[in-house]
Amino acid sequence: MIEQDADVEKCQRAIIQHRHPFIEWARPPQPSGESLWCGKSQCDACSTDTKDSPSYSVVAIIVLGKQLKGRISSATWWQEERKPTQSEASGPQFLYVARNAKDCMVSYYHFQRMNQVLPDPGTWEEYFETFIDGKVGWGSWFDHVKGWWQKKDTHQVLFLFYEDIKKDPKHEIQKVAQFMVKSLDETVLDKIVQETSFEKMKENLMTNRSTVPKSILDQSISPFMRKGTVGDWKNHFTVAQNEKFDEIYREKMKGVTINFCMEL
Repeated sequence: MIEQDADVEKCQRAIIQHRHPFIEWARPPQPSGESLWCGKSQCDACSTDTKDSPSYSVVAIIVLGKQLKGRISSATWWQEERKPTQSEASGPQFLYVARNAKDCMVSYYHFQRMNQVLPDPGTWEEYFETFIDGKVGWGSWFDHVKGWWQKKDTHQVLFLFYEDIKKDPKHEIQKVAQFMVKSLDETVLDKIVQETSFEKMKENLMTNRSTVPKSILDQSISPFMRKGTVGDWKNHFTVAQNEKFDEIYREKMKGVTINFCMEL
């Protein structure tokens, strides 16, 4: 919406999984679902070929830029320790949004329950251990976050916190716009805040992934956009689990100057 100056119609020309594809994740092809939005079985404005849409090239995962120079990188590919090449240094920009580990674990547990492409997560007690061991999609939360936290000093990375977005979305959207060298007036900024709220996006067919077949995402088990709150981990973690996790967190994140908000 920042790229399109809060033009809702332009942002509705392609569903989120087409505009922001998981470039490092192979999964079954998905119908576009655009016809569900406009109410027509076929519609020129809802072409499934979204590559020509201005909104398509704004973000791919967390990559910004009309053209990607040098090596296209994702978090899972940035494991080696090295300095960026000249091509990479002037290449794409990255938005990285980190969420506190406990809420992330809860959210991903429910996501994996409804995601028919991923292995069954088992019980909460079983998944608690699985998550800590890093045996989940995209690997260890600890390694993932630490890796990007370090890369922000050597690459064009805007490191954001999910909790900050929930607390003050307007301020965080301004930071993204500045990172994109995009000027937004107050009216446009306020509209973006409104249209990108969790409640609004949960009802939006273009963002809630309701067009994805049940054979891939079964939202009768758990909605793709579930709660979006900060601190829901307290409804899942036992006292013993919380104490164990805190101890492991201190060990794995030792020396990392990053602080997460655990509740609002």
